[in-house]
Amino acid sequence: MRFEIKEKTLHFKQPAGTSRGVYTTRRSWFVTLRDDEGNRGVGECAPLPNLSCDDIPEYYNILYGFAKSLCDNGELSINDLRHYPSMLFGLETALMSLCPNNHHLFDTPFAKGKEGIPINGLVWMGSYEEMLPRMEEKLRLGFRCVKIKIGAIDFDDELRLLSLIRKRFSKETIELRVDANGAFAPSEALKKIEQLSRYDIHSIEQPIKQGQWEAMSRLCKSASLPIALDEELIGINDIEKKEELLDVIRPQYIVLKPSLHGGMVGTREWIKLAEQRGIGSWITSALESNVGLNAIALLCADVYGPKITFPQGLGTGQLFTDNIPMPLKICGDELWISE
Repeated sequence: MRFEIKEKTLHFKQPAGTSRGVYTTRRSWFVTLRDDEGNRGVGECAPLPNLSCDDIPEYYNILYGFAKSLCDNGELSINDLRHYPSMLFGLETALMSLCPNNHHLFDTPFAKGKEGIPINGLVWMGSYEEMLPRMEEKLRLGFRCVKIKIGAIDFDDELRLLSLIRKRFSKETIELRVDANGAFAPSEALKKIEQLSRYDIHSIEQPIKQGQWEAMSRLCKSASLPIALDEELIGINDIEKKEELLDVIRPQYIVLKPSLHGGMVGTREWIKLAEQRGIGSWITSALESNVGLNAIALLCADVYGPKITFPQGLGTGQLFTDNIPMPLKICGDELWISE
């Protein structure tokens, strides 16, 4: 095999705000593999700045070394790549899509364009005046599940937004999820979650910053809303450590992003360990281009099987002004492959 690595910067249509800051651009590295039979496979390696455990200055050089090793040896060194999840995910995708007639990675109804995957709408943080029309637009488009980023504006304004939504739409009509991205202090989290619970919220992602296992465990036991771990899973790459985290914290859900949480192989490990403990899960993208999103959606369809009913976080394909064309389309509140 031969390989090529190209860097590309994507530009958001509108600033993407989280409690950690605002994204206006997104940088990715695309690895292309070619073999002597003329097959070509492409994967996206896209660490998130100041979040991914492999967001490192020497990223390109390390990725180059792993790609060269893959081409020299014909296989991935999973153990070596565990601590570089975005690289692992991109190389897994490139290698799997290199095989003849395997550009859809897995044999599923979704991959064949026969079935869609339900997804949630995503409302980015902003001022109250910005967030309200964004929310109304998601409802107009037909989404039955909407995730709202919270924690960056006045909490009372966020509660007021949720109150307005619930006055118009019951929980039977619209499922609401909120994502705090670690914005709450442990001392205030329980009270704020109690206030949020008045609006029939499905779950809250990462209410406090990661790394506070005992505090998060107490929240999962006492909070009036189910808690989903996201950032908490970053950098936990060994199976024994994954088991320890789940056993100590005992969350109600975990949210998996292959670029952050161990590539495809690591995502499958997390889901299997969670299922053994009665913990739910769903898969989301991590602001990749359509190349990464396509691979994540194909993985999601394979992991959870046909006729997925639980909304996944795969509605990010229309975020960029200069995205890479892929056969993906959103119909109502479902993601489809259109070929």
